[in-house]
Amino acid sequence: MIEKSDVFYGKILLFGEYGVIFNSMALTIPYTHFKGELSFISRYKYTDHEWAQESNKSLKEYAAHLVELKRTSDFGCSLNVAQFQKDIEKGMYFESSIPQGYGVGSSGALVAAVYNRYAEEKIKSDRHLSNKSTFRLKDIFSKMEAYFHGKSSGLDPLNCYIQYPLIIKESGDPNSDEKIINTVGIPRNKFTKEGAIFLVNSGAPGKTAPLVKYFLERCEDPLYRKMIDTEFIPTNNKCIESLLSGKNNEFFNSLKHLSQIEFDHFQRMIPHSIRQAWETGLKTDDYNMKLCGSGGGGFMLGFTSDFNKARNTLKQLDLDIIPVYRNS
Repeated sequence: MIEKSDVFYGKILLFGEYGVIFNSMALTIPYTHFKGELSFISRYKYTDHEWAQESNKSLKEYAAHLVELKRTSDFGCSLNVAQFQKDIEKGMYFESSIPQGYGVGSSGALVAAVYNRYAEEKIKSDRHLSNKSTFRLKDIFSKMEAYFHGKSSGLDPLNCYIQYPLIIKESGDPNSDEKIINTVGIPRNKFTKEGAIFLVNSGAPGKTAPLVKYFLERCEDPLYRKMIDTEFIPTNNKCIESLLSGKNNEFFNSLKHLSQIEFDHFQRMIPHSIRQAWETGLKTDDYNMKLCGSGGGGFMLGFTSDFNKARNTLKQLDLDIIPVYRNS
């Protein structure tokens, strides 16, 4: 029987895309507008049966991958893949409203759902997990999700599983390179009343694996890697720190700088359908845009101190926006 606790929401990586590969800070939030759950195909189920059958087929392929993963590596947890395969044969699929390839956690929610249902002696979802348990989960999830992207930090399924905003950062110990992951609150009331975070639809899905590969190849160039280390990551971190501190002006100044860096150095990750709108935001200050996940398609993220102004400007460019959060 599917319980309410088996429903997993999408996620939005507000900050940390690409930089987290090289130990930048990251901030991710659950996005309840999209959600998914493991379910079963039946004649009493009111859903898109053709889509459900495709999902069932995909789960079968994923289960085969998990079998191989358990055979060839230290998986980090005991997963009852045999039962997973039996349920798939009975018609299990992933009933999901999370669009695939849009950077809002479709694979993360699936991984969280599979772990939640089939992990033996699982680490239970809790916003007060120890750092040790949190990183163990992150490591397990990174291996489980790598099937979909080629490489995974594990942060997306971790956020989908815990279902609270998460920050990943240095421990603060000058003698240690250890990171910590904590749940965190975002002080919304310290920002302008008309402020908002929103999504902009590029009109087509993106593919993470080739873009991550391209990024890592570019980082082999010493000049590009220097830009990542001295400009991109510090600006990303300033955005997170000022957002969590409620420093409105500092946040939007850092955000604009980050938007410009991504526009200049991540062109392949910005879909053609979005580039004019991105540049318009930089010129007008009506809003600023950044990548949402790996980019290449799917959604882009927008931040504004005046939601109506941003919406009107983007409407003139034939783009609709989906609010993630509004102050007013």
